Amino acid sequence: MIYQDDITNLQSDIKDKIGQKIIVKGSLGRSRSFEKEATIEKAYPNIFVVKYEENERNVSYQYKDVLTRTVEVDVFDGESYSPLIPPMIKTPKRVKASL
Repeated sequence: MIYQDDITNLQSDIKDKIGQKIIVKGSLGRSRSFEKEATIEKAYPNIFVVKYEENERNVSYQYKDVLTRTVEVDVFDGESYSPLIPPMIKTPKRVKASL
């Protein structure tokens, strides 16, 4: 479940990173995916805009796309790329014991 605080925190994180290089990863369907370098251009209340380097094209994404991991964003910190949203830690399911 996505909470308003999660969206607000992500909005402020992205606003702080305007102008920084990122790598955008996502799915194109039918087991096709993409990974492209871009720059964060602008941040609005519901979307943020990135500019792809290879074709100078602007694309907008919703914050919920990042929070639901439909799109993954890795931010360049000067030395390496690190995920904007930390990877999910999968916990094993507990098996109920029957008496």
